[in-house]
Amino acid sequence: MDDIIASFVASGLVDDRRFAEARAQSLRRKGRSARAVAAGLAVKGVDRDLVTEVVVADDDAELDAARVAAKRKRLGPWSRGDRTELRQKHIAALARAGFSLAIARAVIDGAGEGS
Repeated sequence: MDDIIASFVASGLVDDRRFAEARAQSLRRKGRSARAVAAGLAVKGVDRDLVTEVVVADDDAELDAARVAAKRKRLGPWSRGDRTELRQKHIAALARAGFSLAIARAVIDGAGEGS
């Protein structure tokens, strides 16, 4: 069994770095925060140091992911209700998804710019 695993690793079929990078990119496109991506990779058994390397908390990427999440959940500019009445609930929803308060406020108070 160990020989098979070693041959898969040597041939590149099993590569934790490629898996982590691909999974992180996929989750970010779906609107997951850097914290959520890091937690998801940790659950999959990716080494903590590799998670730290792969998941970079870039403000622009975080803002884009928050916009995607808000759009998918119909929060802020994408909501159908009264935005002022639901503002705090929408900010809280993004905060629970792992986004910082500043990012959540920027997305909820924005006019949907960027997408």
